[in-house]
Amino acid sequence: MDTLQNMRVFVRVVEAGSFTGAAQHLNTTTAYASRAVSDLEAHLRTRLLNRTTRRIALTEAGERYLQRCEQILAYVDQAEAEASDAHARPSGKLKVHAMTSFGQHYVVPAVGRYQERYPDVHIELTLAQRMPDLLDEGFDVSLTLATGLPDSGLVSQRLGSAFSIACASPAYLERHGVPQTPADLARHTCLQMVTPVFPFDKWTFDGPNGEETVTLGATTFQVNVAEAMAVAVCKGMGVGLIPIYSAISGLRSGELVWLLPEYSSQEMNLYALYPSRQYLDAKIRTWVEFLRDELPATLAADEEELRQFARS
Repeated sequence: MDTLQNMRVFVRVVEAGSFTGAAQHLNTTTAYASRAVSDLEAHLRTRLLNRTTRRIALTEAGERYLQRCEQILAYVDQAEAEASDAHARPSGKLKVHAMTSFGQHYVVPAVGRYQERYPDVHIELTLAQRMPDLLDEGFDVSLTLATGLPDSGLVSQRLGSAFSIACASPAYLERHGVPQTPADLARHTCLQMVTPVFPFDKWTFDGPNGEETVTLGATTFQVNVAEAMAVAVCKGMGVGLIPIYSAISGLRSGELVWLLPEYSSQEMNLYALYPSRQYLDAKIRTWVEFLRDELPATLAADEEELRQFARS
């Protein structure tokens, strides 16, 4: 028995004053309306309506039950309206994950611009190097950098790509010289970024001669966050591979020097991941669309600025 539907029929019968009137309003038959109320009475083991051939009247129990039905149906209608509105109008809490350094440089500023457009959305941003379980941890969207994605059942949108460059400080280069080829790095102190994506003891470069791989010696420092790597390199601790979004500030200030400007390394794709494409909540849909419109241009602008350092 569909109790909720039978409650709707019962309320409509009372409002119409007859089974026939209720049936016409609900676009159904008088027999269906009568049976719905009878089923409700049988379920409750209580008579709700006194019936004659001319009229119907509420029993005392029916009057009390009618009030509760009206309250319950009003709550249900409100809940349905709110759920439908969520599909149409961006509002409420949006829980977002992003990789730490990338999130600092690109996602935090994007949040500000997005909320100027959609002020009713409250964004809860978590920055972490690991890829979370979206369903178990309740994230709406994850922004992750990867060479490729496993078959997870999640919906993915590719938003662009980013790569790393070899950098050192002017003080380090003054002491140890400037490497001219990737192979020269084997003779330098190379600091390691700990990542599950790329091998620990090898750096692979893409350049004018294609792909070149350098096997590194023992490292004196390793870290798992690009911002920390940039600080270590700025302090003259050695050569490091730094994502361009973490390196560009040091290049602007002169604290970093881009080595081997014809080469790039560790290119990764940026993906927006979310659980489902069907009945997508408006805040998720507009957030992903906003990033798809904004981030490629931002990434391209930083890459163009990087090229200017190479030309200068």
